[in-house]
Amino acid sequence: MGLPGKVGKVLATRGAHVTGVEPTDAMFACNQEKERALQQGIHCIQADLTRMPDVGSGYNAVICSMMLPAIPDWKPAMRACVQALRPGGLFLFSVNHPAFEQLLATWRKHGEYRLRRYLEEYEIPLTRATDFHRPISAYLNELAALGCRLREIAEPGLEPGIARETADTEPGIESYVHLPNFLIVAAEHP
Repeated sequence: MGLPGKVGKVLATRGAHVTGVEPTDAMFACNQEKERALQQGIHCIQADLTRMPDVGSGYNAVICSMMLPAIPDWKPAMRACVQALRPGGLFLFSVNHPAFEQLLATWRKHGEYRLRRYLEEYEIPLTRATDFHRPISAYLNELAALGCRLREIAEPGLEPGIARETADTEPGIESYVHLPNFLIVAAEHP
């Protein structure tokens, strides 16, 4: 669910049937235009993830990349993603790692990572939009409440070679070698 994104586009080129869900007029139009030009076979639906239309329940996988932190009332969105799966289907979501959301800026300022608030939920004002911090337990407990079985959690770091190559143009990039920028969770629908 969400914009098809890079993973969805790769899956579409490999023959998967991909459906993207986008609430905003501008991004929906942009995706429609891209699909007309590229003809990847991606079906886009304009809808709010928290109030999803019936998209069926036969999806083998639902990928929700970097969207849950942008939704104030995120639990209905996660529920909609899980309900769109067939039994045994895979729900994969990624978020900025809740323990390290401001990693690069903090590293640049202090030469190390510092965190003052983690356990409560709060807004993170950004340049173009607002994200919402939630501890990892909020996401995992909601998966459990939805009856999902946790399959895998990944906390990838940046390859040291990439950090070395970009160190001159991206001060503080080495922070991503030592601490994860993303949290990726895979869970199975009951």
